[in-house]
Amino acid sequence: MSSRAVVIPEKLFFKIGEVCELVGVQAHVLRYWESEFPTLAPQKNRAGQRVYRKRDVEMALRIKELLYEDQYTIAGAKKRLTNDLRGGGKIRTSAGDSHEGYASNEHPSASRATKAMSARLSAADGAKTEEDRKALRRLASELRELLSLLEKGHKPSGSSKK
Repeated sequence: MSSRAVVIPEKLFFKIGEVCELVGVQAHVLRYWESEFPTLAPQKNRAGQRVYRKRDVEMALRIKELLYEDQYTIAGAKKRLTNDLRGGGKIRTSAGDSHEGYASNEHPSASRATKAMSARLSAADGAKTEEDRKALRRLASELRELLSLLEKGHKPSGSSKK
């Protein structure tokens, strides 16, 4: 379940090879996803080559996350994407993440991780059984506790005795 953070370069257009490298899949997989997911629709240039915009790369990353990490089927991933987009949900990426809107004592990455975990837990087809949901809740709680301990260890103290 380890998803590496992908930083999308600030470019207007990406070639299919660049997108494959960013997303970590082969070109035929991207082309298949284009046929299955209407939200992934790159334009074509005059030469007929696909040109992806940043939002297309973000969508491909989200599709990969749903299929490979969250273990959704194609149909389930389509449904989840439709619900996310209909509900005003924003596609998460590491490029351009903003830390605004967080309480001063709350770590931004902890908040994002907690929200993402909560969203996955609340999704009807996210976990298969009540046991799975309980185990995931325990894991999320332990991760929050660990993050809290790590943050306490890195805070500079006001007075140091030597």
